Amino acid sequence: MRRLIPALVPPLALGLATLLAAAPAGAAANTSTRDSYGTKATYAPGESARSYQRPPVGFTPVFTENVSRHGSRAATDGEDADLVLALWKKAGAAGRLTAKGKRFGPEVQALRTAMSTVGYGDLSGRGEREIHDTAVRMEKRLPGLFQRIAGDKEKIDVVSSGQGRAVDSANLYAAGLAGADPALKPLIGPTRTDVDLLYFHKAAGGAAYRDYLANDQRLASTLKSITDQPTTHRAARDVLKKLFKGDFVDQLSDDDRVAAATAVYNLYAIAPAMSDESPGGRGWGMERFISKRDAAWFGYLSDVEDFYEKGPGFAGSDITYKMAGVLLDDFFRQIEAKRAGTSDLGAELRFTHAEEIIPLAALMGLPGSTKGATAEQPYTYADNAWRGASVAPLGSNIQWDVFSKGDTYLVRMLYNEKETAFKAGCTPISKGSAFYKLDELERCFGRTNSTS
Repeated sequence: MRRLIPALVPPLALGLATLLAAAPAGAAANTSTRDSYGTKATYAPGESARSYQRPPVGFTPVFTENVSRHGSRAATDGEDADLVLALWKKAGAAGRLTAKGKRFGPEVQALRTAMSTVGYGDLSGRGEREIHDTAVRMEKRLPGLFQRIAGDKEKIDVVSSGQGRAVDSANLYAAGLAGADPALKPLIGPTRTDVDLLYFHKAAGGAAYRDYLANDQRLASTLKSITDQPTTHRAARDVLKKLFKGDFVDQLSDDDRVAAATAVYNLYAIAPAMSDESPGGRGWGMERFISKRDAAWFGYLSDVEDFYEKGPGFAGSDITYKMAGVLLDDFFRQIEAKRAGTSDLGAELRFTHAEEIIPLAALMGLPGSTKGATAEQPYTYADNAWRGASVAPLGSNIQWDVFSKGDTYLVRMLYNEKETAFKAGCTPISKGSAFYKLDELERCFGRTNSTS
């Protein structure tokens, strides 16, 4: 979440301003403590494998593929910690720290040191475990598939965005598979890089998207209008007054208060990802320095940014997620090659970032990613199911398992390891089934003409 600065222009319109005045209650509706972490939420599988549906009689697994966000990591830089520590030192020198504020500074200093030691933007110990354990669970879910892969000497392809934490996640995942079944080790290829596929928001295919971020006035005005509300300024004061005496907080400008409170929130949000590096592995306790209500509000503002910049965005526009088509095409292409007998792969494993998972979820119509916002009904928690903590937490993943019986191929989707229905309009083999015929998915996603 970038540092939020109050709007320098009036709200979009009186109607929107009036509607947004009710957003504090909306932002708190249908939410949870986990939601307050946004896309920095740590990973947990969405379902126990014991509850998965069994494939229809006679169908055996023949292929699996996934795309995964890297695991939990340190903050990408030390800017937030530096900002709040500079303010903390200034308040301390003036004797304006609260009792809680006196404890806050050493905690932030220790967290900053831990993140610097791990490496800014690099996987934490928790992130390494998340990725390794996800790989082990995949092997346990599909033992017949991996026995087949080992027996037939099929290959396992591993590909990443080329960014350090994605490369590390790919290598850890491969090592987890090999550890679960050593016969797979010689079949796992070295991690290769495909920027166009797995870093598309920065590649040639994302040019129009980058122009949208830089120049779209509706986007800029909407983000400013949602951010610059009385609730934001109230929350900023509340956050800082837990740490600093009221007169010290009052001396800061509105911009500085919001910036500092956002930095405190960002440290709160990243702390669970660094839990392994905390003293005794007990966690950093950053939740002591921000109330649940204020964390929920800043978490909502973080989700606002991700929703409009990466997710469903504005109704009637696909600029934020059209570019993910290259990744969805690859999912189909891999299965179609398997069906055609032209692929020697048993598994295709991809590792990327939130900037790819979020638009792919919107393109696929995954749960929570089906509804864009309008000028009349901007994004709030009260009327939109999109939550960063559910759509793309750290370590999030989308997996397609493929089963065959003769010439019939079935596909089951797991989203964060939970059996998940394909989008509306795609018909499973029977009501309530998690399994879909491949040709039905090709029809549903408009790929019929691309098949043989």
